[in-house]
Amino acid sequence: MFNSIKKDLKRRNLHKKYEQKRLLLQALINTNTIDPALRLEFVQKLNTLPRNSSKIRLKNRCILTGRGKGVSRFTRLSRIKFRELAYTNQLAGWVKTSW
Repeated sequence: MFNSIKKDLKRRNLHKKYEQKRLLLQALINTNTIDPALRLEFVQKLNTLPRNSSKIRLKNRCILTGRGKGVSRFTRLSRIKFRELAYTNQLAGWVKTSW
């Protein structure tokens, strides 16, 4: 397994673990009815969470090669691997078109 795939998997697991806590803290921070001192405390708690647990740190990568560009969200495969698998009939339902 490539290091980029391992790193991406680790980030996705961290995001899944801290997602609810992060959403709750962000909602509390964005509420205007709370005392500013309490909001500051929530900001500090949010800052103590791991950076890799943030959704913005996730990147779509091919699950076979780790390629970061040209990745389909639907299949999580790069365009190159998708084409190879489709041409060798390893993807069900995909047929090469010709006109």
